[in-house]
Amino acid sequence: MDIGSVNYLPYEDFVDVFGNVVEKCPLITAAVWSRRPFSSLADLEASINDFIDSLPESGKEGILRVHPDLTGRDLQSETLTRESREEQVQAGLDTLTTAEVSRMARLNTEYKDHFGFPFVICARMNNKATILRQLEERLRNERTIERACAIDEVKKICHLRLQGLVVPETSNKL
Repeated sequence: MDIGSVNYLPYEDFVDVFGNVVEKCPLITAAVWSRRPFSSLADLEASINDFIDSLPESGKEGILRVHPDLTGRDLQSETLTRESREEQVQAGLDTLTTAEVSRMARLNTEYKDHFGFPFVICARMNNKATILRQLEERLRNERTIERACAIDEVKKICHLRLQGLVVPETSNKL
């Protein structure tokens, strides 16, 4: 779909199509719909990012809290959103060894206990080794720094999901 088609989507269809570009946060998409028309895919993405940035810290943490644990029970029980499942599989998180699963579970628990929200990373831009390393390293962050880091990861995920839904603009220049 191109940006022109996006701009003509009725509210319900817009939310249906874009409701999970920020994991399980269709309210963000619903709020952004009123900012149409978007001049480009980048404009749509900027509107979503601006909305996220305008939230109080508690709202940003709310966005983070709805993310699933990496390789957690949602992956095992196949209750992840389609997008999250594809992203975790692409990163190789479905092929962890027993030791890696135990390490991931331990680190996920430590992370959640420390920060109050799950570890968020753009799985499509990483592999299982990098994800495990980042999880361990980011556990050392101060809460405000980690919240900002996790929100940046949400924006990366959103960027890639939007690219999968909207055909980028092409230049007419030769």
